[in-house]
Amino acid sequence: MKDFYNRDQDTMIEAIQRNITEEWSSEEKQWEACGSQTKITCAEKYAKESALLACDAYEGVEEGDTLRDEYYFRALPVVEKRIAQGGVRLAVILNQIFSGKNSRLQSM
Repeated sequence: MKDFYNRDQDTMIEAIQRNITEEWSSEEKQWEACGSQTKITCAEKYAKESALLACDAYEGVEEGDTLRDEYYFRALPVVEKRIAQGGVRLAVILNQIFSGKNSRLQSM
């Protein structure tokens, strides 16, 4: 955060919000919909997404390695996107709860 956002969490949040409305705007609807037609829950789907990303993120890292700046710089965009996805998905769930339309939540 120090290098990218001058230790300012508000600047990081603004960057993520800007990416949601600009760079990732075409993906936001996909994040809102679980799209699971099988017995797998939405939470399981999201966990599998994270596990796949983690496998890529740690490629070439050995046990006992110290993660350096290049790892951080490579991982930061993925971390920011996962934070954005989690925020969008949480908003959908909260909107459903408070709107009284929670039939989908029972399948989560």
